[in-house]
Amino acid sequence: MYDVAIIGAGINGCSVAFELTQAGKKVILFDMTSIAGGGSGAAGAFISPKFSKAGELKELLHEAFLYSMTFYETHFPQLLTKAPLLHIAQDEADVSALCAYKKQTQIELLTPSKEILDAITKEAQKEENISINAAIVNAEAMCQALAKSAKFVHEKVENLVYDEGMWNINEEYCAKEVVLASGAYKSLLHEPYIELRGIWGHRIDVKTSTTNPYSLHQFVSISPSKEGVVAIGATHNVHYHPQKSQEPYDLEQGRAELLEKASRTLLLENVEVLKDYTGLRSGSFDYIPIIGPLVLSDATLQNKSLRLHTKKPDYEAYSYYPNLTMINGNGGYGFVLAPYLAKMLAEYILCDTKINPRLSPARFFARWAKKL
Repeated sequence: MYDVAIIGAGINGCSVAFELTQAGKKVILFDMTSIAGGGSGAAGAFISPKFSKAGELKELLHEAFLYSMTFYETHFPQLLTKAPLLHIAQDEADVSALCAYKKQTQIELLTPSKEILDAITKEAQKEENISINAAIVNAEAMCQALAKSAKFVHEKVENLVYDEGMWNINEEYCAKEVVLASGAYKSLLHEPYIELRGIWGHRIDVKTSTTNPYSLHQFVSISPSKEGVVAIGATHNVHYHPQKSQEPYDLEQGRAELLEKASRTLLLENVEVLKDYTGLRSGSFDYIPIIGPLVLSDATLQNKSLRLHTKKPDYEAYSYYPNLTMINGNGGYGFVLAPYLAKMLAEYILCDTKINPRLSPARFFARWAKKL
């Protein structure tokens, strides 16, 4: 018997496991591959805000960035590498966004050092850029550290049934609460209003004689040098999905694309690819992450007193699955958002603290129901 079962051991699931085990809860964590075996393990795990003009995602990521920097440094300083970040504009729209961000932000802006300007290409030097203090974490090691106090089970969850106040998982395990953190893979619960974008991520670790002192973001993300190795990563293939695509992912083509894009920014010399990491990340269709309880669509639709065609739906009047929540849809900002959102979800589970309705899965039900 467990207090909470978490399905999915990426950065979201592991972050929730950390919060709940810290609160003294008995937690079991499931994954069909391994801890950080999917998109989280393939992530560059850069901790940075979103450099854009405005919008709710920018504001959410600003708060999450500040929170996560402190969180990682407090709990896992050995897995955190602080380094300046240099974001270089890709195009005119990016130039406009960076200029607006510089005028609005309260984050301290840095002047890029001569060392990094000498390391990047002449073309990159000409572009608008922004630099701040940021960080990068060890993706796989961080997930493992977060999940350390939970029981991990390497098993695909295929059966999830609520019976007599308890969730039965694969007819073998029982838990009072369930958290779904399974990313963009096929959901256990067949709720038509929940849809996620699968975003294929590819990262390579590269040995190079080039010394890079910064995190670099332009066409791809490039980590600072560590013992002559830099990581190059991107969510550059939005079409490939391991459960839907007919052909296997072309690793060689993906690797070549990463190196070509990285070479537009950084003067890479004497390159040797050491290792590839690939995995599926998840994003929501409105780009805002998803956390909170899931609406029972059939039961809610049967409630004839509900007004579904309204600009301000009453989420509290919906019917929900008992003791079941979701955390998902972080896109390429998983390691920035996860600690911040996991704390929010844990407070909901433990203390019934309200979650911002803008993050709730109920928003998708409301949109879906209007179309019926």
